[in-house]
Amino acid sequence: MSTTAPASAAPKTYSHSEVLSVMTGLLAALFTAMISTTIVSTALPTIMASLNGTQRQYTWVITASLLAMTVSTPIWGKLSDLFNKKVLTQLAIIMFVAGSIAAGFAHEVWLMMVARAVQGLAMGGLIATTQSVMGSIVSPRERGRYSGYMGAVMAVATVSGPLLGGVITDNLGWRWTFFVCVPLAIVALVLLQWKLDLPTIRRDNVRIDYLGAVLLSIAAALPMLWVTFAGSSYDWLSWQTVAFAVAFAIAASLTVFVELRVPEPMLPLRVLNNRTTILMIIASLAVGVAMFGPGVFLTQYFQLGGGYSPTIAGLMTFPMIISQMLSATIGGQIVSRTGRWKPIMVFGATALLVGLGGLGTISHTTPYWQVAIFMAIAGIGVGALIQNIVLAVQNTVDVTEIGATSAAVSFFRSLGGAVGVSVLGAVLTNLVFGNLKDALRAMNIPDSAMGSGGDTNLDITKLPAAIQEAFHHAYSDAFGPVFAISAAVAIITFIAVLLTKEVPLRLTIAKETEPVKIVQGTAEDAVEIPVGNATR
Repeated sequence: MSTTAPASAAPKTYSHSEVLSVMTGLLAALFTAMISTTIVSTALPTIMASLNGTQRQYTWVITASLLAMTVSTPIWGKLSDLFNKKVLTQLAIIMFVAGSIAAGFAHEVWLMMVARAVQGLAMGGLIATTQSVMGSIVSPRERGRYSGYMGAVMAVATVSGPLLGGVITDNLGWRWTFFVCVPLAIVALVLLQWKLDLPTIRRDNVRIDYLGAVLLSIAAALPMLWVTFAGSSYDWLSWQTVAFAVAFAIAASLTVFVELRVPEPMLPLRVLNNRTTILMIIASLAVGVAMFGPGVFLTQYFQLGGGYSPTIAGLMTFPMIISQMLSATIGGQIVSRTGRWKPIMVFGATALLVGLGGLGTISHTTPYWQVAIFMAIAGIGVGALIQNIVLAVQNTVDVTEIGATSAAVSFFRSLGGAVGVSVLGAVLTNLVFGNLKDALRAMNIPDSAMGSGGDTNLDITKLPAAIQEAFHHAYSDAFGPVFAISAAVAIITFIAVLLTKEVPLRLTIAKETEPVKIVQGTAEDAVEIPVGNATR
């Protein structure tokens, strides 16, 4: 049930119990999508081997989801400022279920990519609408506590997902890793219908920026397409690279031109015009690489590099996920109690840099305990940064722009992750192929046995034990440079956080405007009351 309110109405003040009631439905929806994604991440090496996929196709199955999530997040966010947030959240859940069912029945790699893209579209909706609803009912000062709850739920989903995915893959088959989300989604839909009650802000002459959405999608997709095919279909320095660069420059310029002139832009560039927002966007681009990279490649490291089963590989990722959960929860509480977010973010950026730097040194000879320590440190960094970046930007805008602004930050974070995974995936593919080629040559075996065109087939079950061992070592030794690149990108996050000037978190949902004089009693008793407070 939702009500309709005029656009000029002051935002309702929600009690702690009311916020928790709304959060129950939101977190149930987010948990459904998150656990489904993490369940599948453990199963992907098995899935790609079953579908006769290659390492490059493996990267694209992941990239398809990230790209769809990236380009759709700002669109969902803008729609949440124009239409009912509850309906949009429920629509995103239904889309996720549809994508999951299609993926579960996929028998070809291309169909898996399409299904994963649908899941990505839905994930973009859930991320955008969840942040938009939170920004509409909770002040920035109090939002740190609830963001901590959200971070904890995401971490729990991430903790249980890999292990559950491994158990399902080993006992029921990988297709059930997609089907398992259906009952969870039904529960989330019921909870949202029961608990979430938000007014629909009535707005006249609503205009949807279709052109901006198309241009934004093209500009985001071009870099990923370039890095996917560069180094295999054509050289990194080639006319094709120049063509991609020119096309991207044109698409990006047209996007900026359109978004600065339309009345209802999909990407609110006019709002993102202050120092804090710009630096946080830069930080979020780098955090995206650091956040998605380890999540994608650590599972591969343990399964394809170490030869472990999906269940064991899921268990081995626990140090990073548990530390991320604790960091997000404790950090959120500290931010809400102190009203300060920069110290936590500086600490997180430092931990992220140290953790990824440590992972950049791993090889097939690195003991697990050492990898676990580096994973835990990196997890602390991700947990301390991911929600607070959005919070810092939300603190600079009014509640009427919270959806589009939050989604814009998520867009840049997802863009960094999507492009980063594509780049790191391309680097990994080339390193693995080169390592394996050298190993096979040392054994006097033709390197064509493992694939062609700079790619590697992931199904090695029928190969001799010696070649399987060479395959595992080739993978293990390739991940160090991949994580080292992630660490180099994390330096950008560290610098951006240091340069950001901290603005105390406000205690009101709406952004305060210039104070006005309101006379109460005699002239001598006149007091100044901010306009935002006067309207409530």
